[in-house]
Amino acid sequence: MGLEALSRGAGNCYFMEHNKTAYRSLEDNVKRLGATNAHLFYGDSFEKFTLVYEMVKRSATKTYFYFDPPFSTRDGMDDIYDKTIALIETIEPQVCEMVVVEHMSNLDMPQNIGTLVLKKRKKFGRSTMTYYLPQG
Repeated sequence: MGLEALSRGAGNCYFMEHNKTAYRSLEDNVKRLGATNAHLFYGDSFEKFTLVYEMVKRSATKTYFYFDPPFSTRDGMDDIYDKTIALIETIEPQVCEMVVVEHMSNLDMPQNIGTLVLKKRKKFGRSTMTYYLPQG
């Protein structure tokens, strides 16, 4: 999604990837795209989010956030969606244009997350995109 956004003129994109193979593929694709406004972070998103969020806040630009937690839970990841929702709760409305969460279609996402309210859901088979906007 971030690469698509860059190809369509996004100002900056911040990527966090925990899988080494996926990260290398992302690096290659960013190079091929020639995107100097792509910022890549290798490691656990739950550990990197605060750093990236502070960078976004300093940019003083309302931002689109896209979360794509893994569908298949691995050992120690049973609470992946709870942890993702906890991250989203920290997003301040003055920083946020929209939050998009890609998730398993059978997961019922909450109506409100922090100061964000569910705007719509779009189902694509086993995947659903749920869109949240700041209240007000």
